[in-house]
Amino acid sequence: MEDFCYGIDHLTPEIALQIARNEIRGILADKAKEKVLHCYNAVQKIAQGERPVYSINTGFGSLCTTKISKEDAGTLQENLLKSHSVGMGDPIDAEIAKLMLILKVHALCQGFSGTSLKLIERIIWHIDNNYIPKVPEQGSVGASGDLCPLSHLFIPLIGLGEVTNDNGKTYIPTQTVLTQYNLTHFALGAKEGLALINGTQFMAAHGIKIIERLQNCQDHAEIIAALSLEGYMGSKSPFDKRLHQVRPHPGARISAKRMWALLENSEIQVAHKDCTRVQDPYSFRCIPQIHGASRDALVHLKEIITREINSVTDNPNVFTEGDESIAISGGGFHGEPIALPMDYAGLAASELGNIADRRIYLLMGEKGEYGLPLYLIKGSGLNSGFMITQYCSAALVSENKSLCYPASADSIPTSNGVEDLVSMGSISARKTLRIIDNLEKIQGVELFCACQAIDFRRPLKSSPTLEKCYQYVRSKIPHIADDEVLSGYMNSATEIIRSKKLLTFFNI
Repeated sequence: MEDFCYGIDHLTPEIALQIARNEIRGILADKAKEKVLHCYNAVQKIAQGERPVYSINTGFGSLCTTKISKEDAGTLQENLLKSHSVGMGDPIDAEIAKLMLILKVHALCQGFSGTSLKLIERIIWHIDNNYIPKVPEQGSVGASGDLCPLSHLFIPLIGLGEVTNDNGKTYIPTQTVLTQYNLTHFALGAKEGLALINGTQFMAAHGIKIIERLQNCQDHAEIIAALSLEGYMGSKSPFDKRLHQVRPHPGARISAKRMWALLENSEIQVAHKDCTRVQDPYSFRCIPQIHGASRDALVHLKEIITREINSVTDNPNVFTEGDESIAISGGGFHGEPIALPMDYAGLAASELGNIADRRIYLLMGEKGEYGLPLYLIKGSGLNSGFMITQYCSAALVSENKSLCYPASADSIPTSNGVEDLVSMGSISARKTLRIIDNLEKIQGVELFCACQAIDFRRPLKSSPTLEKCYQYVRSKIPHIADDEVLSGYMNSATEIIRSKKLLTFFNI
C-alpha cells in the first residue's frame, strides 16, 4: 500500500478520500515528528513563562484576558472540549468525520500548532482502526473554524462521546472501546485542546465530498444530455469547436468537446440533418455554456479546498525565530475563504439540475416534424406516461433553488462580540451536499426519460458510446409501455449515476 506522509506530502481531495477508504496509508515520517516536537517544546517553554499568551495560559474567546495557572493548564484544555460539545441534529456521515480526523492530523503535523506527538499518534490510532467519532451536523458558525463539531470529534480522546466502527450503522460509548484496547484517557496539555477544535476541518471535509460528488454529476451531465438530445432529435452543431474557440471559457470547451464526441457517428444525427427546425431550445443549444459554467465553479472550489487542506488553521500559531519562539494570534481559522466557493458550488449544482429539468420537459412530447408521443407513451390519455416524472424533477429543482441562498451572506455575532462576523461556512457545506443529492435524483429522472425517448427513434441507432450507455440502462430499467409505478425505476436510474458505471463507456 502506498504511504502518505502527514505534514510533509501535498494532500489533495482525492488522496484524502483514499486514506479514508484505506487505499493509501497515512504515516508519521521522521521529518514530521521533528517539526511537531520542536513546536511542542516551544509551547512548553511559553507555558512556563509569566507573560499571558492566548490559549496557552489564558482563557478562550472573550475570556482571553483571564490568566490560567500552570497547574490548571490541562484542565482548561479538557474543559474546552467539554463545553464546546454542544452539537445537535443527526450525526454526519462517518466518512466525513474520518476525513476531519485526517485533515486535522495533516495540519498538526506541519509543526505550527504545538501539540505533542502522542496526541497525534492517538488520533492516527482512531483513523487506522476505523473508530470514528460521532459528530452532530449542527452547531458550527464557521467562526473560529468549526469549534462545536471538532469538539465532538475529539472528546473521545478524553473518554467521552461515542464512536462507530461500521460506517455509522451503530455507535458505541468511547469508554467501551478504550477498555477493550486497554487504552487510557488522553491527558491534554497546554494549547492542545484549542489546537484540536480551532480549524476548518468540518467545512473542508464536506468540501472534499462536494468535489467528489459534483464531479461525478458533471461527468454524467453530458452523457445524459446527449441521450436526451438524441431522443429529442436535436442538433450537435452548437458543440462545434469553432464556436468555443472564439469564446474560450475552459468549462464550456470541455463540455462541447464531450458532447461532440458522444454524438460522433450517430445514425440519429444523420437522419435529421436536413430538418426544418432552425435552432434547438437553450437547454440543448446552450449545454456547453451552462454545463461549462458549473465546471468552472468546481475547478475554483477544488483549488480553494486543496489549498485549505494543506494549511494550518488553528490559533495561535507558534513560530521560532532563532532561539526565541513566539505565538501569534490571528484569524487563520475563519471559514470565509471556503464558505464563499462552497455556496458558489451549490449554485453551480442547482443550475445543472435546472437545465436537466428543462430537457425533461421538452421530452414530454411536442408537435412538429420529429415530435415524440405525448408524455413518452403511446395511447396517452388512458395512460399518463411520464407526465409526473417531470413534476418530480420540478419539485427537486424548486427545492434546490430554495437552498441556493448563500449561507455565507449571513452573520450573527458570537462570543460576547469578539467573534463579530462569522462565515456560516458549515451551513454552506451541508446545504450544498443536499443540493447535489437532489441533483443526482434529477439526473436520474432525465436518464430514465431520455432512454424512453430513444426507444421511439428505433430502428435508428445513436453513437456507439451512447448505445452502450443506453443498453446498460435497459439492462436495469425496461421500456414503459403502460402506466405503472415509476418511482422504483427513477431510483434505479439515480443509482446508476451514483455507481459511475456509465463513465466506463466514456472517458473523455
